[in-house]
Amino acid sequence: MLGSVGVMENNTPLLERLERVIDTLSDNSIKMGQMLAVHDEKLDKQDRIDAVLFEKVESVHREINRQAAEIKKGCERDIRKVDDRLRVMEKKMWSIFGALAVISFIVSPVGQRVVGAVLTSEAQTSIMSQEIALVDGSN
Repeated sequence: MLGSVGVMENNTPLLERLERVIDTLSDNSIKMGQMLAVHDEKLDKQDRIDAVLFEKVESVHREINRQAAEIKKGCERDIRKVDDRLRVMEKKMWSIFGALAVISFIVSPVGQRVVGAVLTSEAQTSIMSQEIALVDGSN
């Protein structure tokens, strides 16, 4: 029995050392748990921030698409207006061109003969007889 007390006394520093290691591991485990809790909280906070940012990005995307659609409609409307104005101008241009062609034909020598023949009817020639009245009284 005495031998076992001597072995126990030799193991006491070893046991104290093991207790300190266990205490240190427990402290480290608690600190690790606290660090993990803080890290988890930071991750949750970052997830909420990300959700807000993604919602803002989606909102900006929707607004940009809406404004792009409005701009596109405005451009299409303006193009239609310009196209309509060009068509009106083109009609006026062809009308003026036709009128100039008719005027040019009428003014030309060939046109003068054609128009002159159409506009002037055959002149009826009539001869007026002149009676000469003599002063001496004889007819």
